[in-house]
Amino acid sequence: MDQIEFFAIQSPCSRVCETDKQGYCIKCFRSREERFNWLTFSDSQKQQILRLCKQRSLRRRYQLAQQHRQQQLQQLQQLQQLQQQNSLSNTQSAQMDFIF
Repeated sequence: MDQIEFFAIQSPCSRVCETDKQGYCIKCFRSREERFNWLTFSDSQKQQILRLCKQRSLRRRYQLAQQHRQQQLQQLQQLQQLQQQNSLSNTQSAQMDFIF
């Protein structure tokens, strides 16, 4: 038996009710319905909601990590392009110095 079954299940609310594009709270990851009806849900419903919140949280963390990785790849590509341009510029400069 899980410890969670011994005690009343507390709301995961962190008192920052701001929603994302999908309508989930950005802190506790509950939907509007889940937030508004928390007190009316049974303990098993609350446990299921907490599981869903954990999944949403993990999914969001994964999405943020993917976005961060994509930004890093774009920055790396930009740096590589700049290095190529600088290398080409330096080569052309060296060739001009050799000619004169």
